[in-house]
Amino acid sequence: MTENIYNQRLDYTKNDPLELEALPNNPFELFHGWYKVALEKIKRDPNAMILSTVSNGQPRGRVVLLKKLDEKGFTYFTNYNSDKAKETEQVANASITFFWRELERQVRVEGIVEKVTDKESDDYFMNRPLGSRIGAWASPQSSEIANREELIKNVEQLKIDFEGKEVVRPKNWGGLRLVPTYFEFWQGAPSRLHDRIVFELKEGVWKKKRLAP
Repeated sequence: MTENIYNQRLDYTKNDPLELEALPNNPFELFHGWYKVALEKIKRDPNAMILSTVSNGQPRGRVVLLKKLDEKGFTYFTNYNSDKAKETEQVANASITFFWRELERQVRVEGIVEKVTDKESDDYFMNRPLGSRIGAWASPQSSEIANREELIKNVEQLKIDFEGKEVVRPKNWGGLRLVPTYFEFWQGAPSRLHDRIVFELKEGVWKKKRLAP
């Protein structure tokens, strides 16, 4: 078993090398270009990202979906009583990681998490399917429950409660935005000589550099 793990090797050959001088000076511009390729080439969940937070000194990660990207940062949505929301309320520093295996590319973004406006949360929530909106009400996210039937009962009761009414956003549910201060763009290359390009925000200006793989 161990020998099989050691022998799992893949050489990366899909992309031309990244030349630091040829890249844009703004990491958002580079990310948009890479993300556009991901949307075209990856059939399922190109917007999946690993959100890493800190709880009592313990790093914690989970996969969430990017739902909005603008000049402010990367937005995802959750129950504000969930662990991931409470953790960034206590320690705002967090990171997100995109791994696009088919493209031999990875992007890691570090920054500070903040709440989006109520309007942004309302606008997104009302565009969700009805079942997802009811689910947001039904699930006490990150709380212990006795069994799955408890959730199903919650859903059935909420369908009765909301009959003939608009299913609006619960106040404890909404968007969180990671505002970046650091980007690292990783791209696979032959013989493990991968490209790693870093952008760091220094006194309001993005500075870029190359790291050894």
